[in-house]
Amino acid sequence: MKRFLGFIVILGILALTACGSDENDEGTAATDDKSYQIGVSQIVEHPSLDAAYEGFQEALNDAGINAEFDFQSAQGDQNNIKPISDGFVADSVDLIFANSTPSAIGALQATRDIPIVFTSVTDAVEAGLIKTMEEPGDNITGVVDLHPDAIAKTVEFIETYFSDATVGMLYNAGEQNSVTQVDAVKTAAEGTGITIEERTVATSSEVQQAATSLVSDVDLFYIITDNTVVSALDSVVGVANDQDIPLIVGEPDSLAKGGFATFGIDYNTIGYRTGEMAAAILKGDKAPSDFLVEYPPELQLFINKQAAEEQNVEWNTEWDESAQFLEAE
Repeated sequence: MKRFLGFIVILGILALTACGSDENDEGTAATDDKSYQIGVSQIVEHPSLDAAYEGFQEALNDAGINAEFDFQSAQGDQNNIKPISDGFVADSVDLIFANSTPSAIGALQATRDIPIVFTSVTDAVEAGLIKTMEEPGDNITGVVDLHPDAIAKTVEFIETYFSDATVGMLYNAGEQNSVTQVDAVKTAAEGTGITIEERTVATSSEVQQAATSLVSDVDLFYIITDNTVVSALDSVVGVANDQDIPLIVGEPDSLAKGGFATFGIDYNTIGYRTGEMAAAILKGDKAPSDFLVEYPPELQLFINKQAAEEQNVEWNTEWDESAQFLEAE
């Protein structure tokens, strides 16, 4: 009888141990062992977008997410966005990371069921991704890349240090994010002595010619975060340096490529925040509709001194106190 009771006790201990092991396995599978399929849609490869993607991956890794990434670049051609997005839907990926405005629009047009997180989007409302910044989307959320004060501060900087300047702007009119920014620049410039001179391009191969066509008409260039132009920024930098035209840009990565000044953000940071959202969604802790779309952190004036010298910018000592300095690559 004692042996029998002892056998029962042992069986009970083994049973409890087995139950505990199942729970641990399930908990581990939910956070560590399960592999998630993530489709990554990016309009083109350039330093800012690449930094955002790196930050996104870092956040998922830090959150313990085991993910397989299917990275697809549209190579700057918006016609490639739809097949990329449709392919992710056909593959039943667990989540789509849309890195640019065209990529986010394409993903949302392709699915209302798969969670979508985005960044490097200028205006999520104007792009039709959400109704308002105060209302979350049903299956989409993310972090925009345009701080609400960025354009106003840039125009103020131009007015203060380059008064009555004619500003040359290059952009792809097919990118809604770019049209939104150019319109915002025009609005901010109202009532100032600043004049805007525009050129539009359809492909990166047209950028150098468009920049050259502005040389005789402008006092400085202002290149916003237009994917087509930024992917060919070296062409604009070359014209700016050769013609002594100050080049103001939309973000620090373009500054490092040869821009003179920017009120910028860190794209790795906004990518990382988007990755944190994605991790919570994949773990089942939150849905996309639980996250309001966010703005990036505070702005900072960055200046590239080497570019300033190349473009023959008259130095103002106030910048020594108000700016952070980056060196050209």
